[in-house]
Amino acid sequence: MQWYLVAALLTVLTSSQGILTTLSQSNGKYMYDYATIPFLAEFFKLSVSSFFLWKECQSSSPPRMTKEWRSVRLYLVPSIIYLIHNNVQFATLTYVDPSTYQIMGNLKIVTTGILFRLVLKRKLSNLQWMAIVLLAVGTTTSQVKGCGDGPCDSLFSAPLQGYMLGILSACLSALAGVYTEYLMKKNNDSLYWQNVQLYTFGVIFNMGWLIYGDFKAGFELGPWWQRLFNGYSVTTWMVVFNLGSTGLLVSWLMKYSDNIVKVYSTSMAMLLTMVLSIYLFSVKATIQLFLGIIICIISLQMYFMPVHMLVELPQTLPVTSK
Repeated sequence: MQWYLVAALLTVLTSSQGILTTLSQSNGKYMYDYATIPFLAEFFKLSVSSFFLWKECQSSSPPRMTKEWRSVRLYLVPSIIYLIHNNVQFATLTYVDPSTYQIMGNLKIVTTGILFRLVLKRKLSNLQWMAIVLLAVGTTTSQVKGCGDGPCDSLFSAPLQGYMLGILSACLSALAGVYTEYLMKKNNDSLYWQNVQLYTFGVIFNMGWLIYGDFKAGFELGPWWQRLFNGYSVTTWMVVFNLGSTGLLVSWLMKYSDNIVKVYSTSMAMLLTMVLSIYLFSVKATIQLFLGIIICIISLQMYFMPVHMLVELPQTLPVTSK
């Protein structure tokens, strides 16, 4: 499967992630314990990866699997980061609408570019750095609220908590993505074996988070496994499937492509999110939002376009006659 097909599918799934999560709310509140969503999504990813790993083991050429503990323990780190990120993601959507959330998520490309340079020692061209800065400008522009005819109490349309959580979510996503890419590419192990390690720790840590929630609440609502599916609807299950499928596609991109492709594909998801949010949630589309999206598209073109397509310099200077 080509990377651009995976990126396109990831764009579709990511664009619907915030919308489905918002649709799963009732009167602006979650009727279910949203901490159970990441747990079930991790269990879904572990089940799918285990099935395909079993299929690989049944083949004539068994997959390569590094089983030393010093290698396995490295998968603890992204599991912890993803645990925090997934719960911050749900908390963010209680303050901001899906379009705002999706656009703010594109801030992770800036932190990803920095971590690319510092952690993975990836060198980016000046044009690519300009594209990253331009993307940051585009996402910021899209957040500015027009004053219109009414009073302009704030330049931003969402509470400060929403933006702080959105920035935290973007930083956590970039950190987890860069570290996961490092793990995926540090050896030639089977992708599904690497996923099994990653998602096993994911299930364990998310289960631990649910147990912690029980102790914090004094078990007033009973143990988490007795109310695991309380308040679940068809839309809630769609959120679980969406989150799990997105994670599987991201791991494929981490193995065979890179983080920049992943974050740019998710940034394009804001186009679909914006259109659907206007239709589903009566979100007013502003000029600033459209301008920010246009700037982000220009950034996308700049980052992936070869330099020779932007400017073609003459090989030799013409000889001038005196």
